[in-house]
Amino acid sequence: MESMMIYMPIVMAIIGLLFTAIKRNWIMKQDAGDGKMKEISDHIYTGALAFLNAEYKLLTVFVIIVSILLFIVSTIVPSTHWMIVIAFIFGAIFSAYAGNIGMKIATRTNVRTTQAAKTSLPEALKISFGGGTVMGLGVAGLAVLGLTGFFIFFHNYFAGEEKAMLITLEALAGFSLGAESIALFARVGGGIYTKAADVGADLVGKVEADIPEDDPRNPATIADNVGDNVGDVAGMGADLFGSYVATVLAAMLLGYYLMEDMISESVSGTFEIVGGILNGPILLPMSIAGAGIIISMIGTMLVKITDNNAKENKVMAALNKGNITSILLVAISSYFLTIYMLPEIMIMDFFGEGMQKFSSLEVFYASLVGLLVGGLISSVTEYYTGLGKKPILKIVQQSSTGAATNIISGLATGMISTFPSILLFAGAIWASYEFAGFYGVAMSASAMMATTAMQLAIDAFGPIADNAGGIAEMSEQDPVVRERTDILDSVGNTTAATGKGFAIASAALTSLALFAAYVTFTEIDGINIFKAPVLAMLFIGGMVPVVFSALAMNAVGKAAMEMVYEVRRQFKEIPGIMEGKGKPEYDKCVDISTKASLKQMMAPGLLTILFPLGIAFLPMLFGMDNKEIAEMLGGYMAGVTVSGVLWAIFQNNAGGAWDNAKKSFEAGVEINGEMTYKGSEAHKASVTGDTVGDPFKDTSGPSMNILIKLTCLIGLVVAPILGGHAEDSHLEKAKEVTIEHVKEDNSEKEETSVILD
Repeated sequence: MESMMIYMPIVMAIIGLLFTAIKRNWIMKQDAGDGKMKEISDHIYTGALAFLNAEYKLLTVFVIIVSILLFIVSTIVPSTHWMIVIAFIFGAIFSAYAGNIGMKIATRTNVRTTQAAKTSLPEALKISFGGGTVMGLGVAGLAVLGLTGFFIFFHNYFAGEEKAMLITLEALAGFSLGAESIALFARVGGGIYTKAADVGADLVGKVEADIPEDDPRNPATIADNVGDNVGDVAGMGADLFGSYVATVLAAMLLGYYLMEDMISESVSGTFEIVGGILNGPILLPMSIAGAGIIISMIGTMLVKITDNNAKENKVMAALNKGNITSILLVAISSYFLTIYMLPEIMIMDFFGEGMQKFSSLEVFYASLVGLLVGGLISSVTEYYTGLGKKPILKIVQQSSTGAATNIISGLATGMISTFPSILLFAGAIWASYEFAGFYGVAMSASAMMATTAMQLAIDAFGPIADNAGGIAEMSEQDPVVRERTDILDSVGNTTAATGKGFAIASAALTSLALFAAYVTFTEIDGINIFKAPVLAMLFIGGMVPVVFSALAMNAVGKAAMEMVYEVRRQFKEIPGIMEGKGKPEYDKCVDISTKASLKQMMAPGLLTILFPLGIAFLPMLFGMDNKEIAEMLGGYMAGVTVSGVLWAIFQNNAGGAWDNAKKSFEAGVEINGEMTYKGSEAHKASVTGDTVGDPFKDTSGPSMNILIKLTCLIGLVVAPILGGHAEDSHLEKAKEVTIEHVKEDNSEKEETSVILD
């Protein structure tokens, strides 16, 4: 039965990718509008592709250097196999390709959404969300296909070797490391690009020149629209690809240690393994991920509206319908898969509490916790960033007294939003641990990530709608077209914020699972913060997300300054540009964003990678014991995780709140008993707040979750160097044990050999 279950996720992934191809072909057959619309769309596509090509060339050098270093480490450390290098390279390739899929379809869907908006709002939603569906299912399908495919390959390749399963999972850590490394640079680089263009376009165009957003007279408007794709689409695709892989890998690793503990007790005669399938705890996370792809396909089919006069609430309701249905179906499938694949009763070492028993049903309860968190964090984020919500209206009111009070209110909103979010995460961690230890925490994250395809589809449709509105403005379409795309865009702002909240939640749970695997790998008993070196590293870890954010914000500021100077130059030097007679030099602004983002993304990226490596290797030069170093690195990882989650929530929600406060003026909002609209002094103050919030929500904020996971993954990869595995492991004593599969009526028993080595 194991042979069938091990291939199930691959089959599901292939079905998802086939559905993606069919959906993509359908979108490409839709009307792309008139010549001017196509010309603008082609500019956006060409600019986005040029950036990605330049970025990938630079990252190719990075991948080669890291691959060489990984190979050297694998030859020095006996417990690390050189196949980790192959996995790292393919993880990087898959991650880059996942982002590329999203970017290409988004830049082809935008103009078709504009054209569809001429007909009706339902048609515009159908096409824009269709583009998001291609991205979501493409990313999820690639993640499951790559992870499962390499698992099967490595499992067969290492068959017969000592600790074959453990070596397989260690090699898979390389796949996840490659994926997260590319995701970090894609997120940071794309975020710097999009916000440099956005800030430049807003400050000179909307504030100084007093022209509308996406006005074709603004030289930075093409770069701004390109940025929506390379940051919010390609960056987000690589980000959640890495999250998906890291989450499933963490659960598989802890599933392995769960089996170790069960076999150890079984060999000693104190525990009997009853029910389940061969290697069930390891295969379960992949199986749930595979089921999630098919379920997300069903969820995307439910997203539709019929009312051409629908407003934001009805569009959001349609998206929520698909999302909630996906969550419920994942819950149902998780129940059957968990009960079928896991033994009835399991036993695992709960850190500091010794061996504890729990049932397969309790693992399912832990999975429900993850699904609940995924839904609730979206609600929390929507409350703090959604149009018409109390926090947004408060920022709107404070805009009436200027930019300073707008910014103060937005900062406070982001800060206070950490309160319910952290309580939610803390409750989820505690509850899932109580149900099934750290395996329960990992399964909680895995269940939440099973709806990744649906979450990405919802998230990606926002930038597509934003681009569609820009094309409508630049090609001078009928105002009703822009009105319809603006409805989708305003909903997209909220879904983008909730998507980032989902990514942060997954990062928090995944990092804890990776952290638990790290502690097990290094074989340390725990991390004692009363030791001075550990406490010092805890503080340093807490500092890194703050410095990372500063580097990312400064990078946006520097790139935006160049953009501002260029836009001002063109307004001054190009005759007739404000009258619409002179043609702006769009390509120069695209070039500025590209060069600046590639240059500025290196510092925060290297900070993330070099700090944990320095903590792992530099103390060795001073003769420190490996166990002490392992505790120090563990303290650093804990500091990064806690601080990073807080900074991610704060920046994501503050930026989203500022953005929708600004958009509130476009439809008109009441301030002190009077209706206030776009162009008012209060609106101009909100534009300044939104400009400050842009790098919060699109550059430094969303990069935090990658920083957290990548730090823990680096720790996991170097763990064998710091601790390794005891030579007298109980698996050395017994490579083969017997599991009894007892049928419900207890009338028949079937014996199966379980071979972990």
